[in-house]
Amino acid sequence: MAAYLIARITVTDPEDYQTYASQTVALAEKAGGRFLVKGGAQSFVEGEGPERHVLIEFPSRDMALAWYNSPEYQEILPIALRSSQRDIVVVEGV
Repeated sequence: MAAYLIARITVTDPEDYQTYASQTVALAEKAGGRFLVKGGAQSFVEGEGPERHVLIEFPSRDMALAWYNSPEYQEILPIALRSSQRDIVVVEGV
């Protein structure tokens, strides 16, 4: 069953964050993931939220978690943590 990694992000250091973001697509694709949303224009129809959203589709929940926990992703994760505030969740599809 497909699973989706959903990230809600407020970037606090755009230059530093770009170093991180420029590497995520290749790493996710290597792990079977496919970016469906990466930033882009957004319109809030209810409530408020962060400035940036990311949605990555993986073939399974286990594959999404394996990507997040992979040594390659963990190597760039500190960049994201110091240059943004974020919430990330992995949700199974229907």
